[in-house]
Parts: sequence; structure tokens; C-alpha cells
Amino acid sequence: MTAKADKPILSVDNLQVAFKQGGKVQLAVRGISFTIAPGETLALVGESGSGKSVSAMSILKLLPYPAASHPGGAINFDGQDLLTASDADLRKTRGNRISVIFQEPMSSLNPLHTIERQVTEVLKVHRGMRDQAARTRTLELLREVGIRDPEKRLGAYPHQLSGGQRQRVMIAMALANEPDLLIADEPTTALDVTVQAQILELLAKLQRENGMAMLFITHDLGIVRKIADRVCVMTKGEIVEEGPTARIFEAPRHEYTRHLLAAEPKGRPPAANLNAAKVMEARDVKVWFPIKTGFFRKTTDHVKAVDGIDLTVRAGQTVGVVGESGSGKTTLGLALMRMISSKGEILFEGERIDEKSFKEMRSLRERLQIVFQDPFGSLSPRMPIADIISEGLKIHAPNLSADERDARVVQALGETGLDPATRFRFPHEFSGGQRQRIAIARAMVLNPRFVMLDEPTSALDMSVQAQVVDLLRDLQKKHDLAYLFISHDLKVVRALANEVIVMRNGKVVERGTADEIFDAPKTDYTKALMAAAFDIEATASGVISQ
Repeated sequence: MTAKADKPILSVDNLQVAFKQGGKVQLAVRGISFTIAPGETLALVGESGSGKSVSAMSILKLLPYPAASHPGGAINFDGQDLLTASDADLRKTRGNRISVIFQEPMSSLNPLHTIERQVTEVLKVHRGMRDQAARTRTLELLREVGIRDPEKRLGAYPHQLSGGQRQRVMIAMALANEPDLLIADEPTTALDVTVQAQILELLAKLQRENGMAMLFITHDLGIVRKIADRVCVMTKGEIVEEGPTARIFEAPRHEYTRHLLAAEPKGRPPAANLNAAKVMEARDVKVWFPIKTGFFRKTTDHVKAVDGIDLTVRAGQTVGVVGESGSGKTTLGLALMRMISSKGEILFEGERIDEKSFKEMRSLRERLQIVFQDPFGSLSPRMPIADIISEGLKIHAPNLSADERDARVVQALGETGLDPATRFRFPHEFSGGQRQRIAIARAMVLNPRFVMLDEPTSALDMSVQAQVVDLLRDLQKKHDLAYLFISHDLKVVRALANEVIVMRNGKVVERGTADEIFDAPKTDYTKALMAAAFDIEATASGVISQ
């Protein structure tokens, strides 16, 4: 938090945003107003669907026009009304004076271009840098946002990076031109708590040096308290409370603000039966990705994403896997699900599956389900959510009638906190948190035995996190489900996991019951993770960055 100039660089006045749906026009944002001064951070907080991201994307006219419109209001940036600006003027502003960190990096990065090409393109277009200068600056940016060995990552494609690494690349691209205003839409959603601290420190440094203003959109109130000068609280398209951060947290005036501050996952999972049947087992599982160099693309080294992991998940049990982004958590889960090649033994309900072909695995998919980290990337934009959720039923339960499938879809949506009446809408018509709940409903509709949950609450606000945690507990108890819960949110892991595995650089550095790991961690790395999770300023120990 830094000193602010008196004159605002951005003024939003009585902004309205409407969407046309089924011939009807509905207001998503109902006349909000706020200002941001140079060097100031304004946090826009609220639950999923409150209108936060829609308001922010209106600033650069990045909404899906002409379905979206602005019946009223003005957005003034440094003397220019952006709502009436020409496309040519907007192109000069986008990515140069105003940059955006989007919520979902996988859908924002080009899957056909390397990381080097995507970051250097920003520098070449807006700064006129030549190849070598742009490459050097790109390496600097990737180091600043916490990507280890950036030289090895320049030639990588987005799908070869973890969710957290992709988010860091997005942040590097947004910061490349040192913008006057940064719109950060859930910028730390996919990042572990230690990298959150690094990114927040980096943003604060840029603000001090360049007087950059920031509009920070998030559901993580812990981050808001650390970084924001002022807070606007949104619900149902309206700002219901605004004020200095300290006042909002210490003396909230609106009932909705008090509700947000009180919401977080609570409780502990039921005790697991240590004699229950083994659902998933891993024995010395390894996933090594080759590093190819030279004209003939010769393999010169390997990225050891998973390097000799053993684990067992029993019926009714949740095993949590934690660690920094890039530690191998998701890669391990994908290997267990036979979504990527691996070495070592993998057993599902006592049957070896590590040597099964794709065709042989198909009959098992009904009982093996995944909730992916990036819901927008895993939901077809061309299908209504009723078809998305029922697609698995058509394959694995072909005898169900159309009405029976629809009843199952309605039940799954209801269990995940979504209005079944919305099942004929498309994914882009939902907020990030709502899309994550759709992904959970799609997995649960098949009544699986084992579910890999890859950051299932990362896109959800605190109150919905608590609902999803309760839902996952209820479903587990009802169906005796086995969960592999992958997350950087250690508070959610504490509420769900019976056992915890701590990973670093592809290896297990510590494992034990949840109580052992959270209350009495043994390794310095685990201690640093816990300190970062429950006090984000405590990462100064330096253990993480080594």
C-alpha cells in the first residue's frame, strides 16, 4: 500500500452492464461508481456472480459484445472516456497503459505458441524491442514472478506448465510494459501461498517505483487485508459498502460484508477407516519429461515432475497433496488417472491399470472421475451445461431415458448449489466459481469410486468454498468415496484431508495424518508452507525460494 495522488487516474461513474439472454435484457451491474488514484490499490470483493469481473472487463471493453451492452454510465481513464473510445484508441491503451491479469490462464494463453513467443510479443509490439533484448527482458520477468530455471521454460507450451506456473506467465505478460493501471482478476487464484507472497511483494514494488494503480478483484479476504488501500464490496451487481480497508475489516456496516468476513471452511473430516478397502495405490510412480535441444531435438536432460511416489487411498478417505506450484501435485494425479504416461505400478481396486491401453481404460472411467483446476478450459463452450453434465451418462449409462438423465442432472446441480433452471445456459454465461461447481456436478453425476480433485475450490469465494467442502464431505460419507485432494489452499486441505503428502520438486518430503502435518511439521519446507498459509508475511524464512 502506497501514497496516492489526489486526482484519480480512473473514474467509473454509474456504470451499468446488461446481457441479452433469450431475447431478454438483464442487468448484471446496476449503476456502480468508484475511483482509483495513481499508486492506489482498490479491491473489488464479493461472491461469484456479484458482478466484479464484469465491471472490471468493461473498463477495456473486453466483454462478449454485442451480447453485452452498457445502458448507462461512463469510464474515464486519464481524461479519456473508454466506453466511447474507438477501437484504435483502445488498442493503444490495452496491454500498454492498462494491463489485465485474467482469472483463467489456460484459456488466456495461446496453446500453439511457446511461453517465449507470447511474452516477447508483448514487448515487441508495445516497446519495439528486438529479439535478443525481448528475450533477456522475458527471462527477467519470469524470474521476478517466481518461475525457477526460466531458461528451461522459454520453449515450453502452456499445457506443459502447472496451473500456478501458467498464472505466473500471465502476470509476467501483464507487468512487462509497466502499466499505469493493472486490472488483476483473481491473480493469485492458482498460486500457492508462498508464491502469493512473492507476487504481492512484486506488485507493491512496482507501485512504489512507477506509481501504478491497481484494481484487485478477489474472493480471498486475507489478501485484500494485506494489499488494498480501499475496498468496494459487491453483491447482485451493486456496491453495498465502500471504505478504507482497516475500517471494512474492523467495523463492517453492511450485513453482507459481515457475512463475507465470517465465511470460511470449518470443521474436520470424519475419521477414516484404516481397514477399509484400498481404492487407489501407487508404487514408485515416476513421470519424467524429456528436455530436447539442438537442431535434431536430442534429449539432453529430464524434468522429473514425479520421482518415485508411493501412496494409498482407501474408501471413505481423503489424501491431500500439497506443495508449491510445479512441485508435481497435478502430474501425480494425472498419472494415477492414466491421463499421462508414467512408470511404476498403479492399482485401482486391486487391479493393475498402469499397463492398460486407452481403450481398456474406457470401461473404468465411470468409476474414476476428475474435477480439473481450470473449469473454463474443461467445459465445452458449444454445449449447454445440461449436455455437459449428462454426456458421461450417455456413454456409461446408455439405458437411461432422456427424462431420467435430466433428473440426474437436476439432482447433481442442486447438490452443488446451482439453480437447476440454469441448465440450458452455456459456460460463458456463468462466473468462474459457478463453472467450477458445474465441473464438480459433472464428476459426481456418475457416482464414482475415486475422484481426483485438482484445486476444486481455487475459483470459489470463501462462502462457496465452505459449501463445497461440506458437500464433498456429505458425498464421501454417502457413497464411501475415495478422494485425492490436490490444493495449495491449506485451510481447505485441513478441513477435508485425513492424510497429507507434502511434495517438492517431484518428491515426497513429508507425509502423515493431517494433525501431524499441520500441528507438528517435521521438515523446514513443511514448516515454511504452514507459516505462509496461516500468516502470509511469515515466508521470509527463505526456505521456499531455495
